[in-house]
Amino acid sequence: MQHPPPRHQGGGLIRGIPAILSVVSAFVIWELYVRVSGISPLMLPAPSRVLEQMVQNRALLWHNTLPTIQATLSGFALSVSVAFALSIVLDFMPRVRRALFPIFVVSQTLPLVAIAPLVVLWFGFDLTPKILLVALVTFFPMLVALVDGYASTDPEIEALLRSMGASRRVLFRTARLPSAMPYFFAGLRISITYAVVAAIFAEYVGARAGLGIVILNAKNSFRPDLVLAAVVISSVLTLVLFAATALLQRIVLRWRDVGEVR
Repeated sequence: MQHPPPRHQGGGLIRGIPAILSVVSAFVIWELYVRVSGISPLMLPAPSRVLEQMVQNRALLWHNTLPTIQATLSGFALSVSVAFALSIVLDFMPRVRRALFPIFVVSQTLPLVAIAPLVVLWFGFDLTPKILLVALVTFFPMLVALVDGYASTDPEIEALLRSMGASRRVLFRTARLPSAMPYFFAGLRISITYAVVAAIFAEYVGARAGLGIVILNAKNSFRPDLVLAAVVISSVLTLVLFAATALLQRIVLRWRDVGEVR
């Protein structure tokens, strides 16, 4: 049996060079525009000024980044658990899927700007409303991905397993669930990009600490440089979480492929 050729260790870095260059170029153009145009820092601060604020206010930013990370990870963990459990129920009970799926779709049409203040009003200013809002925003892409993944199972494999007397549970565990894994991770990557934004917006509406509070206070103080500093941190946090899900996908799917070969 032929094995795939080993991947070059620097291949990932080489593939990332265009993205790195584009980001660096955007910041250079931004910096040059601010310096040449003479625009007021109160309108558009230069990237160097934003970086300066990140250094000067590092204690404040770090203190408020931790609650945002906690809300993001807790809400996303709840989202993954709910999406996975619901997907199994919907796969085993088609009638329930037809009954509940429209409700899940409607839940995604609710504007966050309208529902977030109500959730904060109902559950207070602690961590609970932020966790719920993150879960509400992120669970649907994973649910849809899993349901579609189960449906993508090869009918011939299912027929073979049924002919061997496999039960519905065995069929799900050995065929439908493995088939859904690539779909699941696609939904996971989409959802994780929403998680940080949802947590910050929940903090913006009502919280005691968090990047959302930093953004709100800086906006009210006419400090766009500090606003952008918090935005940069949230963007970096999102990229780190996205990379972590991509790494997890590579590990899980490689382990699955090795298990299938064996």
